[in-house]
Amino acid sequence: MQTTDTVLMIEPIAFGYNAETAENNYFQVEQKGADIQSKALAEFKIFVEKLKSKGINVISIKDTLDPHTPDSIFPNNWVSFHKDGKVVLYPMFASNRRVERREDIIETIKDKGFEVAEIDDLSFSETQGHFLEGTGSMIFDHDNKIAYGSVSLRLDENLFRKFCADYDFAPVVFHSFQTVGEERLPIYHTNVMMCVADKFVVICLDCIDNEAERNNVSETIKKSGKEIIEISEAQMQQFAGNMLQVQNKNGEKFLVMSQTAYQSLDQNQVSNIEKYCEIIYSDLNTIEVNGGGSARCMLAEVFLPKK
Repeated sequence: MQTTDTVLMIEPIAFGYNAETAENNYFQVEQKGADIQSKALAEFKIFVEKLKSKGINVISIKDTLDPHTPDSIFPNNWVSFHKDGKVVLYPMFASNRRVERREDIIETIKDKGFEVAEIDDLSFSETQGHFLEGTGSMIFDHDNKIAYGSVSLRLDENLFRKFCADYDFAPVVFHSFQTVGEERLPIYHTNVMMCVADKFVVICLDCIDNEAERNNVSETIKKSGKEIIEISEAQMQQFAGNMLQVQNKNGEKFLVMSQTAYQSLDQNQVSNIEKYCEIIYSDLNTIEVNGGGSARCMLAEVFLPKK
């Protein structure tokens, strides 16, 4: 099943620009002087209400002040919840993001009626300098058991291939780049340049500079039976790749994105998406600018079986 009706979201209490992650997240810009936390919290709350109003189950858990975790609003990087009851904890690039992994969050999800059979902790790879940042770095086609991964400091190819072998996914490995100044630099997370939904894939193929890799990704998507909805690199910079398809308790599907992403799309792209599902968008500007992540990064899907 490609979509879930339950997502975990972490309510920020000390959100802000993270200099550690900004080393290789070229989407981040530090805003000075503004009350970043209160603006981010307001955006977060409106976003949660929009999801709930469509019948999507949101498990919202507050961050803690200590330790200080400026990026905790993006939980999909440190944890994933699988339909066989496994919870996976991931190795994180930034040391101040590693403390986002909280046992009490997993306990809360169990208390909400979900079954946790096993916790697979991969975080030990951090000590060797190898990282695999969850569904930020890996994009899963659950129905076809394919995982797409763009190699970067946050996706170690060997770790990715091992994960795919252990979890029975066919790995599709490639390299994606964005123009920063005069340079082509690696995109930090795969989920800013592609989104896999049940019947379509939103992707910036222009970011895959190697022709053979680009053709392989494109052919794999076509063979999986999904329509390719292409976005430009300029749209990718507006977080148009950072989307997630979810469903509500009635099985109705939605594609979730930010207002920035939505406004970057042309009418043809919007119509193509709306053939398949309704769009939900919300203003996440403060979170995007300072955090360098958008709607998809804020949602950790919960596929765990219910008790």
